[in-house]
Formats: sequence, C-alpha cells, structure tokens
Amino acid sequence: MALPNAMTSFFASRRFRPGRWPTLAAIAFVILTVALGNWQRHRAAEKNALAAEFAAAAGQPPVDLTTRDEDAARLRFRPVRASGEYDAAHQLFIDNKVHAGRPGFHVVAPLRLAASSRYVLVDRGWIAQGARRSDLPVVPPPEGNVTVIGRVNLPPQHYLELRRESTPGPLWENLDIERIAAATGLDLLPVVIEQADPVEPADRLVRDWPAPDLGAAQNVSYMVQWYSFAALALVLWLALNWRPRDA
Repeated sequence: MALPNAMTSFFASRRFRPGRWPTLAAIAFVILTVALGNWQRHRAAEKNALAAEFAAAAGQPPVDLTTRDEDAARLRFRPVRASGEYDAAHQLFIDNKVHAGRPGFHVVAPLRLAASSRYVLVDRGWIAQGARRSDLPVVPPPEGNVTVIGRVNLPPQHYLELRRESTPGPLWENLDIERIAAATGLDLLPVVIEQADPVEPADRLVRDWPAPDLGAAQNVSYMVQWYSFAALALVLWLALNWRPRDA
C-alpha cells in the first residue's frame, strides 16, 4: 500500500506544467530520432531484400546475355555469358580502386554483342597503379570474337565525384554508364559484367569480386539506438515537467 500512497502524495503535490521551449525542443528531437530510426529500418529491409536476391540469382545457371539484352537490368547478380568483340578504343580505367591495400584501377571495356549494335561494359578486373597515377597500364582486351563469362551487376547510383569533366579521357572517377554512353556514342546496356576467371589468354588482371554489402545487423542496431533516444527524450520530458504546485 505504500507505493500507491506515495504516488498519490506525489501527484497531489505536483502538477504537469511543460515549458514552451523545452517542449518544442523535445518534439524536434523526437521527430529527428524517429526519422533516423525509420531510415535505418528501411535500409535494413533493403539489404535483406538484396541478400535474398543475391542468394536466388547466384545459384542460377548462366544466361546468354547476347540473346537477353532487352531485360539485362533484371539479371542482376545472375551468372551470364556474352559473345562479341571488344571495342579497345573505348577501354576505360576506373580510378581509386584498392585491392589488398594497394591503389589501382578497374579496367572496363565495351563489348559489342554478336549480331547486335548494342554494347555491354565488361569490368575485366583490377590492376595496380604504376609509379605515377597518370601512367595507365597497357592491358588491351583480346581481339576478335570472344565469349565473356561473369556476373551481372549494376553500378552504384550514388558516389563521390571530385571533378566532373564534360569530355573525360580514358581515366574515370566512377563507372557512370549514362555518361560513358554520352561520351563514347555507344548504345550501352544499363549493366556491367564482372568478368570471372579463368580468362584465355591469361592477363595480369585480378578478378576478386566481393559480395554486396548484405549485413543488415548494423542498421538494426542503429535503428534501436535512435528509437531508444526518442523514447528517452519523451520520458525525460514527462519527468522533468511535473513541478511542485507552489512553484
């Protein structure tokens, strides 16, 4: 009975009088932290969906992209093969790619699909940077008809760009398919093939493709953290605004 009596005494001697500015500050803080929690929840859901997509696609047999170019974007993560000829004149080097702690480039070349006027970008692999960044390595693509085997992927939609040149040369900061198509005049599919080993004839390129970032646990942890901050702010606002009746 002591607890109910203590609560009755507390409420009898105090009244709820929230201040205007503390209330506005609490509302703003709760809205912000709930929004951040919701964003982390959406990111976790996206990663879970991506993980399911990756697992389902990885176990599928290779698709012949030469005959399925109309729905290439829907083949993300699928093993594929594509036949055609490389356009060596438009081979690109994607800058700032690190492998095993060493700076280097991804070597990307357009492949003209057999019996088609369309091209697909093939990420042929990674190569180390030379003594000077401006000295690009000499790694020409194979000549003649080739068949490329690899995995379909989509380039990132958001990236950091330090400079934006209207007519860049062979060195690019990012794999931006739309800009590459505009600069080269090629009709490019909206995907890139990450080429798999073995490659004939052998070259010096490293093909170590990481799985996409599928870990949603960190996002869930951040989500709980932000929601906890919102709940704590609400509890503190309620507790601190019960004032003595004679105050």
